[in-house]
Amino acid sequence: MTTESDLKPSAADQEHPMLKLGLELGPLLVFFFANLRGEWLIEKIPALGTLGGPLFVATAVFMVATVISLLVSKIVLGHMPILPLISGVVVLIFGAIGIYLHNETFIKVKPTIINAMFGIVLLGGLAFGKSLLGYVFNTAFALDDAGWRKLTFRWGAFFIFLAVLNEVVWRNFSDNFWVAFKVWGTMPITIIFTMAQMPLIMKHSVDEKETSRRDGAAD
Repeated sequence: MTTESDLKPSAADQEHPMLKLGLELGPLLVFFFANLRGEWLIEKIPALGTLGGPLFVATAVFMVATVISLLVSKIVLGHMPILPLISGVVVLIFGAIGIYLHNETFIKVKPTIINAMFGIVLLGGLAFGKSLLGYVFNTAFALDDAGWRKLTFRWGAFFIFLAVLNEVVWRNFSDNFWVAFKVWGTMPITIIFTMAQMPLIMKHSVDEKETSRRDGAAD
């Protein structure tokens, strides 16, 4: 069972919440704009043309931005957040395969694999009594055990939904539409879903000071 003391954010996470958000969203925005300006980038840096079209150039830039984001996180925050780290590994593996084989499929199925993996891990963790989402959102709020379990289940199901949605979009629409949806579609959907969880979060929120006093007394 995951306890409240296990989910305490680090001092660095509390000190740099906006940096943490920027490091997680930054590479995705870089990917979008690199794809949008892919032909311009190839024109300015002809060597990029060996990678392929704009989508392959954007993927290469995305991979570099992801590595930089993880390194900055390690240096400034003292650790690499688990979800961005897993996502980064998948980005590097499938991005490299896609570029090497010049096969866009490996690039497009990456979100499917990442989201499906997150969904399976979260829902699987619940089966073993672990509310793993608490390790991700512990800098944003503190919940009781029941709250973390419910929120973990909802996010697990949501990640599975995103995996299915990505499959529908990339298989039925153009590359540019898929890239735009990946940033400007998936992000708003995720924000709306997150806001919809606020009633649950408010219902199960706990006082962090009181929790700290209880943990201190237990020690």
